[in-house]
Amino acid sequence: MPSMQSVEPEHPVSAAIEVRVEKLAQLFHSLDPYPFRERDLDRDAEEFIVDWARELPHKQALTILIHVPASELGHEHAAQVKAAMQGYFRYRAEIVSHDLRELFSVGRVSLLVGLSVLCLCIVASSFAATIPSSNTARIVSEGFVILGWVANWRPAEIFLYDWWPMVRRRNLLRRLALAEVSLVRR
Repeated sequence: MPSMQSVEPEHPVSAAIEVRVEKLAQLFHSLDPYPFRERDLDRDAEEFIVDWARELPHKQALTILIHVPASELGHEHAAQVKAAMQGYFRYRAEIVSHDLRELFSVGRVSLLVGLSVLCLCIVASSFAATIPSSNTARIVSEGFVILGWVANWRPAEIFLYDWWPMVRRRNLLRRLALAEVSLVRR
């Protein structure tokens, strides 16, 4: 009878991001006047967590393990850390979604302007081609065509390239908003 071996999955069920702090307050912006659960993460803490999450496999669920001294586990805000962090990342994902919608709005207006300029330039190029001096007419005619295409550079850049990094960031923030957050005693 053949022996059965357990096969390890290619990726563990979740990937852990580990943060070590002396006090829970270090995770959040100290000048934020809102209650603890609604506070913004400290900029350094957010950057650390996001950078670590970016390096983890995209298909895995995330877990954020916050290593704190035992005295911090009994702190009044200890029970609110998970909701605070998830709420913050959910909020940041919404901000990036808003920025993405705004980028596409600018892209649509830029495209309308660019196509209008291109049409006008093609018409102007046709008129310039009728100028009797052949070299000057050709230069002016080609210049109008080039100007028309250059006017479409920004919309092409927006619709072809600019939105991809924003979508990746939004998706990463959404994953972090769903992350399991646990306090671990050091």
